Amino acid sequence: MAKMNFGGVEETVITREEFPLEKAREVLKDETIAVIGYGVQGPGQSLNLRDNGFNVIVGQREGKTYDKAVKDGWVPGETLFSIEEACEKGTIIMCLLSDAAVLAVWPKIKKYLTAGKALYFSHGFAITWNDRTGVVPPKDVDVIMVAPKGSGTSLRTMFLEGRGLNSSFAIYQDYTGKALERTLALGIGIGSGYLFETTFKREAVSDLTGERGALMGAIQGLFLAQYEVLREKGHTPSEAFNETVEELTQSLMPLFAKKGMDWMYANCSTTAQRGALDWMTPFHDAIKPVVEKLYDSVESGIEAQKSIDSNSQPDYREKLEEELKELRESEMWRAAETVRKLRPEGC
Repeated sequence: MAKMNFGGVEETVITREEFPLEKAREVLKDETIAVIGYGVQGPGQSLNLRDNGFNVIVGQREGKTYDKAVKDGWVPGETLFSIEEACEKGTIIMCLLSDAAVLAVWPKIKKYLTAGKALYFSHGFAITWNDRTGVVPPKDVDVIMVAPKGSGTSLRTMFLEGRGLNSSFAIYQDYTGKALERTLALGIGIGSGYLFETTFKREAVSDLTGERGALMGAIQGLFLAQYEVLREKGHTPSEAFNETVEELTQSLMPLFAKKGMDWMYANCSTTAQRGALDWMTPFHDAIKPVVEKLYDSVESGIEAQKSIDSNSQPDYREKLEEELKELRESEMWRAAETVRKLRPEGC
């Protein structure tokens, strides 16, 4: 495992060169990997493992996602089973259910966690807040995690393109003495670009903070605030959307993703440079207290409890669709539909 310098701070990183696919196959040659759940992460991880030559089966209850698994080539009775059957057959149980589903299915999974097996997660939620989730594994199994830093769809797409999505990894419990090798082999097997070390708690807290912050919650809030001000001051929907969202996502983000924010600043107009440099500090000062409040809410378990309470309601899906419909039908995102249609072909 190599030490890499990230902005002056050393971190442990594992690359494909250090832990090649051939080694991963050797480590897991006698294992049966049971992927439980075929929703968000399940398809990408299981298909990548299968394509990389590992012994993989899928456990999924019957329904739309079961039918999707069949379409993806998983064969009922051979590589596709009920959750209970897959857990019984698997020596590594990859729990890739949603956080809400884990709570409901956990008693079924726990029943088959016999000595020496490994319990794998791609999110630290259930273990970090197990005083709230009830997910307390037996002491005689390995409890490990590989968390891709992106969606299961991205993991699969980048794998098919010959690239890799970076992942974090963590060991919560090492009963067999093989937990680290198992974890790294699985991380390489699912198609990670490189792996960086974390803990279950750090992954869970940073993940929930990111989702509620810069990745989703905060960015929608920022977009909407700027769009509303522009519209209230007389700008058209097209102009407001282009200056708020379209230019950022289609022009600027690829630039600073590739070369950094300093490069983007250096290669825009002098007017844009001056304004961006002057206003980034007021935005930072206004937003940081909100992020600190968010982090405290996540770390204390408040956000986890909100998720548990909300997702366990029988009308959760209906209420979610109402909220998403409101977002979808807002003027800003209706304007987006028209703007996307006007993009040159291939964009």
